[in-house]
Amino acid sequence: MIPQHVALIMDGNRRWARDRNLPQFEGHRRGEEVIEPLVDCAISLHINYLTFWAFSTENWYRDKKEVEFLLDLFRMNLDRKVDNFHKKNVRINVIGNLEKFPPDLVRKTGQWMEKTRNNNIITVNIALSYGGRDEIVRAVNKWKGKSSKILTKQILTKYLDTYNQPDPDLLIRTGGEMRLSGFMLWQLEYTELYFTRVLWPDFTPLEFKKALNEYSVRKRRFGL
Repeated sequence: MIPQHVALIMDGNRRWARDRNLPQFEGHRRGEEVIEPLVDCAISLHINYLTFWAFSTENWYRDKKEVEFLLDLFRMNLDRKVDNFHKKNVRINVIGNLEKFPPDLVRKTGQWMEKTRNNNIITVNIALSYGGRDEIVRAVNKWKGKSSKILTKQILTKYLDTYNQPDPDLLIRTGGEMRLSGFMLWQLEYTELYFTRVLWPDFTPLEFKKALNEYSVRKRRFGL
């Protein structure tokens, strides 16, 4: 059984660097290199959606130099990788509260999405400045501005960042922590959870397949 949508919390970059006596920035750089091989693996397995949590709403409170490094990493590496993904027929979709990003990065994310919007082999969501509670609040505020109807689950879903996408079947969190940390709180209601001690820079396609194998033997009941 192959999941249709896999979400990933990419945890452990700084610990990976610290364990190797490297600058913490090197952990982020190495962690970014993990994404494309996993996308290629997902394509080969006919997974339709991947969501990578790259930067949370709480990450803004980290050291200023680290935040600036991460923003530059998005600018340079994602810009380069989008070209590779486009050649592979990958659709790039950015979710999160982009109002907090510098104007040039907001413009770039729009360009990435526009360039790849007709691609259909897989949709890759990059969650930037994303938090689950923040997403729900933004969705409610969007609804308030456009509708006078009573709010229902079905209506609220239309205002979420992942509207028209299936909820994740499987969530993978690397780095050993066993919590959601606010990720996709609405969408993960019946998602299967997989936690591994492997740090994100070491999360290879082989580790990805281990998680998929674990998922394949679970029985999903959806409360029934």
